[in-house]
Amino acid sequence: MSSRSLAAIGYLCLGILVFSLQDLILKDLSGDYPVTQAMTVRSVVALPILLLLVRASGFTLRSRNFGLLVLRAAMSFGAYLSYYMALAALPMADVVALFFIGPLYITALSIVVLGERPHRTTFAALFIGIVGVVVTLRPGSGLFEWASLLSLLAAVLYGSAQVVARKMGEGEGAAVMTFYQNLAFLVGAPALAGLFGGDSTGGLHPSIAFLTRPWSLPPAVDLALMAACGVIAAAGMTLLSQAYRLAPAGNLSVFEYSAILWAPLWGFLFFAEVPRLTTVVGAALICGAGLFALHSAERNRSG
Repeated sequence: MSSRSLAAIGYLCLGILVFSLQDLILKDLSGDYPVTQAMTVRSVVALPILLLLVRASGFTLRSRNFGLLVLRAAMSFGAYLSYYMALAALPMADVVALFFIGPLYITALSIVVLGERPHRTTFAALFIGIVGVVVTLRPGSGLFEWASLLSLLAAVLYGSAQVVARKMGEGEGAAVMTFYQNLAFLVGAPALAGLFGGDSTGGLHPSIAFLTRPWSLPPAVDLALMAACGVIAAAGMTLLSQAYRLAPAGNLSVFEYSAILWAPLWGFLFFAEVPRLTTVVGAALICGAGLFALHSAERNRSG
């Protein structure tokens, strides 16, 4: 494996760890504040950091890929909004387990969009991953939670955004892509607050309440936590963008499974969440499918 690929894997795993801390903070805040307020504060704090990173990178915000940058930013905004809304209603392990379909989706999409050659076993891996999703969702069991679909939507949008990043490749700096992504949050979150912000969230589903809860003035501690998400977001988005610039999307994305180390841990330590058996089995199937797809692709290239 080349040093370039190893660097990409390192960027990705570190980015996943960083973002897991943001998940922890936002789940903790989800019962008291709207997601739009947290996203806006986060984006305001991240903005000057990202401007400095863009300047240090030597790239410019003016780009011939402006359309792709905006498209990727919009996809990322939708992905993270859906993911955060799912966090408000589901255990962290469940949200991450369902989000794991994203790397498999990236593998499939990279074949169509980027022309990356699949191994013949890739489709078998995708099928196993879908089985894992079904096991995790538990349809027909009476335990199905519709917020699970938000996590799946987040995976699809996130995967699409990362494939767009790979398509731009060397032509754009990671900091530039992250700046546009943050700008979409800064514009989109207040716009959603204006459209959906309400006066009362009593009796609403936790995911819907997290979207429609009215803004309020938080105490210093909560405001500091929202601001910390800005630093986390700037670092995490830059690390992930850099990773997908350096390596093929279908091969790199499997390392996003490192999130399985953090979500159950934070959920257990801070929210007393114990993963269900179906979550563990489903996550194992999805992760196994992704690893199998990666191994097959590597064997195909070496052969």
